[in-house]
Amino acid sequence: MSKHSATRNTRREFLQLVGAAGVVSALTLTGRVSLAGSSGRVVVVGGGFGGATAARYVKKFDPGIDVTLIEPNIEYVTCPFSNAVLGGIREMTAITHAYKGLSKAGVKVLHDSVSAVDPVKKTLATKGGDSIAYDRLIMSPGVDFRFEDVPGYDEAATRMVPHAWKAGQQTVNLRRQLMAMDDGGLVIIASPGNPFRCPPGPYERASLIAYYLKHNKPRSKLLLLDAKSKFSKMPLFLEGWAIHYKNIEWVAGDKGGEVIEVDAKNRVAITDFDKHKAAVFNFIPPQKAGAIAHGAGLTDKSGWCPVDFSTFESTIHKGIHVIGDAAIVTGMPKSGNAANSQAKACAVAVAALLKGDEPTTPMTSNTCYSLITPEYGISVTAVWTASPDGYKKNSGGVSPKGQDAAFRKLEATYARGWYANISRDIWG
Repeated sequence: MSKHSATRNTRREFLQLVGAAGVVSALTLTGRVSLAGSSGRVVVVGGGFGGATAARYVKKFDPGIDVTLIEPNIEYVTCPFSNAVLGGIREMTAITHAYKGLSKAGVKVLHDSVSAVDPVKKTLATKGGDSIAYDRLIMSPGVDFRFEDVPGYDEAATRMVPHAWKAGQQTVNLRRQLMAMDDGGLVIIASPGNPFRCPPGPYERASLIAYYLKHNKPRSKLLLLDAKSKFSKMPLFLEGWAIHYKNIEWVAGDKGGEVIEVDAKNRVAITDFDKHKAAVFNFIPPQKAGAIAHGAGLTDKSGWCPVDFSTFESTIHKGIHVIGDAAIVTGMPKSGNAANSQAKACAVAVAALLKGDEPTTPMTSNTCYSLITPEYGISVTAVWTASPDGYKKNSGGVSPKGQDAAFRKLEATYARGWYANISRDIWG
């Protein structure tokens, strides 16, 4: 067997473990063939990677539970692969998903926004005027931005300096700016400090925008200003950039890379040491849990939501579970795949609790692919088990350095397959 064949087989086996971890936590670790037999009302707020998965899997694990998903948008646009849209290698329609599959699975889908949560009465109010009671509430509110932390950057400024960290119209706006920019213009991306949604995301974005520039505006350059001095998959990104791009400059936080102020009107990034004027400026702000989590009193001083690691139940308000980017899940990153895995573990816990059973220790997983070019992929994978002080890694690793073009092309193929499979798993 060749070295590459052995590597592929080992990797395939590991990815099968990763992909199964959520279901393993749901079925094997509970010690039950089925969780069916309970009843009750479960309301899920937020229809992204965490919320839509939770709604689907609560209903799957116990069809007797009444499950309602509340999500304001008719369609969901994913952050994963939105960087491919910015790089001109994927269309917005390819990352946009409807909720018909969830409805077919027996989930009641209500397109509305939650305006208030009463954890004592176990009710929530919607902007549309509904009052909805629940026995268990699962919140997957995603992230919002700490505009107050960065002088000059607020909601109005996002029209001139898009963050595109919530995929949708912001993605479209940033793509249009890149296309309209003159050849020779400077693109600036500013990356925030930890924690934030999708730690490798800014560096994949830099890669795919650099790819677009290389093939369409070859005199243009990209400046990546970073609040951090290290980042996720850093050796692999730097290796890929050295091979493919001469137009990326990365400035670390300890070298003056942190943007402390934004002049949105003039597209100027201000650091402690310099001012950088961009033709296109993508500022990714510091982050916190989504607004409804703050309104419901589920956050602590960190701005995120503390939870019980076995059930994802809030440690502040009982009966409410928080999953995904908004939750403090020590040991796990804030990513779409992590949210999907957490949602399955949470669905098991909720089904067990409604049945009067004691939830057991869950396993969770994460697979995160990044594209450096359309045919050059890298990845990180891990499987965890919950413990009282966080999630402990059982196994995992990153793509090996020094691999040839065929290996990286295979990783890019895996990335596209991962996206197709997880999208099907969630939205149907």
